[in-house]
Amino acid sequence: MTPLLVRADDAPPQPWRNGLGRTRELLARPAPADWWVRVSVADIERDAPFSAFPGVERWFAVLKGAGVDLHVGAAVHRLVRGDAPLRFDGAQPARCRLLDGPTRDLNLMLRGAWGGMVVVDDELPWRPHAATCGLFSAVSGRCTWRDDDGAVLDAADVPPYALLWFDGAPPQLEFRAAERPAAVAGWWLSASPGSAPALASAAAAADPRIP
Repeated sequence: MTPLLVRADDAPPQPWRNGLGRTRELLARPAPADWWVRVSVADIERDAPFSAFPGVERWFAVLKGAGVDLHVGAAVHRLVRGDAPLRFDGAQPARCRLLDGPTRDLNLMLRGAWGGMVVVDDELPWRPHAATCGLFSAVSGRCTWRDDDGAVLDAADVPPYALLWFDGAPPQLEFRAAERPAAVAGWWLSASPGSAPALASAAAAADPRIP
């Protein structure tokens, strides 16, 4: 099991679908033009509406900067570093207002798939319960993956602001930060094609952070 490692700054920036911002695509499976899971990092330098993505479930978290007020439909969500990721419908009109200068933000998009994003609990194990999964790091550290019994399968050093992605999800993972982060150590991401099983749907209804 050899995961893919992509540093955010190594991905070339490209314009948003609506041309009002820039994004760096880190992952698109199975292909950039026909994906069911997509992970990207957006650089938002001004207040602007988001591009519309009908049929897409979106997850959003603040990586750098003071944060944003994200208007989704009639609701307003204030998001800063360290907050739980926000899940919203990509078909909903969404507009971002910067709180104090530019931000960099992490995005997970799911189309014809289910999954989610959750803040890493430093050094605590996480079970993805999905076909594919990944870690996006906020700080440098070491990611270890284990079997169902907790035995170590392998490990990898991860630089800050990088995606470590497993096309076949291991039973459990953990991330040990090299130094105590100011906000969060990173985010776990998970995705499976198709409809969510009943158990996953019930868990998500009870706690929207659970993938």
